[in-house]
Amino acid sequence: MENVITVKNMRESDAFTINTSVSGQELMRRAAQGVFDNVSWKGSIAVICGSGNNGGDGYALAEILSDHGFSPVVLRVSENLSEDGAYYYKQCVKKGVSECFCDEYTDLSSYDIIVDCILGTGFSGRLRDDMIQIIEAINRSSAYVVSVDINSGLSGANGIANPVAVRSNLTVSIGYYKTGMFLNDAGEYIGSLVNVDIGIKLLKKQYYLLGDAELSPFTGYGSISISADNFALRYATDEGEFRRNPLKVASKESIDSKCVFVIDFGGNKLIVDQTYIYFNSERVKTPEEKYSTF
Repeated sequence: MENVITVKNMRESDAFTINTSVSGQELMRRAAQGVFDNVSWKGSIAVICGSGNNGGDGYALAEILSDHGFSPVVLRVSENLSEDGAYYYKQCVKKGVSECFCDEYTDLSSYDIIVDCILGTGFSGRLRDDMIQIIEAINRSSAYVVSVDINSGLSGANGIANPVAVRSNLTVSIGYYKTGMFLNDAGEYIGSLVNVDIGIKLLKKQYYLLGDAELSPFTGYGSISISADNFALRYATDEGEFRRNPLKVASKESIDSKCVFVIDFGGNKLIVDQTYIYFNSERVKTPEEKYSTF
């Protein structure tokens, strides 16, 4: 079973790994290589980069694409750069990777592949208006869309899109799956989902991803299979709180009622059995499946 963790755990595990064994720059390169390895690249490619380390993954990916004979265009939504991102941005400049600033007026219609490296799993709250317009432009395009780590606009904690997120054909999770990839609005925006192990030392195991065969024991023996909307109506005293903190609310109800719940968030399932929490998703692809063809 693969691990599913919180954003906080991911952030702390990442920092611990950087402080003890692997540099942030190397982890960024590994993340970019993982994305490169999971896509059948062709045609015209745009890599849209934000100001943080998610944008840094994009710059590192653009360098790898250039090294393999592709001609990506880097579209920058910010002049700011993270420390490790700045290194890969400079590498792109040295290698002559094309770049320009990206805003709501940028024409994205000519690209065959768009890589979303705007916002990472730490995003929460409401998107700025300019980000909404850029994300809506991505969603209007006919390109094959790859989101790196998580779809920009989705909360890595609870999967809420406020008010919109990038709609991907493929999302490449970095390190470990995060809880928000399986909750609330995630099913609406994530097409296929894979994870890339880049060597981050996990400080704390929390939740697990079940395959369909592992899920079957939880769907019988008196368990309650229910949609997220119906769970909110029937069991949550505060529907808004259930949306913001589905794991907390579902766990409390499971303990109080002594019931096992299988809660369906549109193809993503949250399984709560009083003691443990699991996830299942029809969007997660195995290495044997040809998820990278379009």
